[in-house]
Parts: sequence; structure tokens; C-alpha cells
Amino acid sequence: MTTALVTGATAGIGNAFVRRLAQDGYDLVLVARDAERMQRIAQELKERHHIDVEPLPADLTVDEDLARVEERLADTARPVDLLVNNAGFGVNQRFAAGDIDAEDRMLQVLVRAVQRLTRAALPGMVERGRGGVINVSSVASFVPMGTYSAAKAWVTSFSLGLSADLGGTGVRVQALCPGYTHTEFHDRAGIDMRKTPGWMWLDADDVVAESLAALSKDVSVCVPGRQYKALVALSRLVPLRLVPLVMRRLGRARRRR
Repeated sequence: MTTALVTGATAGIGNAFVRRLAQDGYDLVLVARDAERMQRIAQELKERHHIDVEPLPADLTVDEDLARVEERLADTARPVDLLVNNAGFGVNQRFAAGDIDAEDRMLQVLVRAVQRLTRAALPGMVERGRGGVINVSSVASFVPMGTYSAAKAWVTSFSLGLSADLGGTGVRVQALCPGYTHTEFHDRAGIDMRKTPGWMWLDADDVVAESLAALSKDVSVCVPGRQYKALVALSRLVPLRLVPLVMRRLGRARRRR
């Protein structure tokens, strides 16, 4: 039986991963802050799919909690075959006037935890000659739009470099770069998305299906949805020196609405 560990497992894309992987017969290790919600999900998955589900409550901004998840990933007696670094964190503020501690916590979740958990998982995977890591990034990683985009750009670049470095080991690494997806993320971050056009929204189950299909083909960057594939391609045609000007104009347009 194969085992997957998913961070941010109780909501959104993380929960979609959990449900799909349970359906596919994976045993699961669920990592999230909401222990009560995680226990309910674990019990439901056990009863429905007859798999083993291990809840592992953790706040990835807390060193002791992060270390416990690292220890679980490094446990050779209970190997993890697939790591999904999905835990999210967003701050709805302008950097120059914002809370720097909130910015630090975002980097702890989106960058530091991804780096440390990936490092904890890889030695065992490489030794076994198989395994996978999916790092949930964002289409924002291709367009400079503040510190969230900067953090996600790190995730995408990190995943690409690691995928190349692990070539021939049997271990696959993917940066999953979705656009706007129907989840709780924007509400939790206090971001008003009511004016976002309907065509820009993705379904979390579709995102996960496309990600897993791409991982099976060893695709190192997965951008779900035709609309976002097109937008990413267009973003690469804009000269880098013009990107700040375009983003400032878009920002002013958003504030006028």
C-alpha cells in the first residue's frame, strides 16, 4: 500500500488531493492546524475507502510542529511515497504599510516548510528509487504581484531545479500552478473576489486530476486549465522591464472599481 502525506489537508486543493488519493487507494497522513476537522475527515475516509488515515495536527509556523512532520516523512519504517506541500497562507496588505510579522509567517509556510519537508522526504524516496513531491505553487509565480507571488516564484523555481537534479532517480517533482480555484483561501485571507469573472475560476477536483495525470508523465510544471495556460504563455511575451508598469496600472484599475 502506498502512502501520501498532504499538508493543508482539511480544505480546498489539499482536501481535493486527500479525497482523490483515498479513492485511488493511498493510505494517508493528514497535516493541518484544525485537529477537530481533520479527525472528522480522517474517520470519513477510513469508513468510505477502508484505508489507513493518520491525522498529524501541526502549525507549520511553529518549529516543534514542523519538526514532527519532518520526522514522520523521514521515518523509513513507515515510508511516504508522495508528499503534497499544499499548506497555504496569504496576507491581504500592501508591503510598505503591512505587518512584517505576517509576511514572515507567510514565508515560513510557503517557503521554509516546503524546503524542509521536501528535504526530509527525499532521502528515503531516492533510496527506494521511487516517489513524488507535488509543491502547490500558483500562476502568480509567473507575474510579480507582491510578496505572495515572490514566495510562489521560489516554489516554482525550487521545484524545477529539483526535478532536474533528481533525474534518473525515480523520484518526480512537480510545481502545481493553479489560477483562481474555488476554495476557502480568499475568504480566509480577507480578499474580495466577487468581481472576478466566472471563466477564471477552476474546480479543485479538476486541478488535482490534472496534477496527478501530469505527475504520472513526469511533467515538472503543471498549469491547470486552458485559460491559465494561455495567460502564462502571454505573460512570458511581456518584457520584464514593463511588468511593474502593467501591474501598477492593473492595481489602479482594481482600486477604482
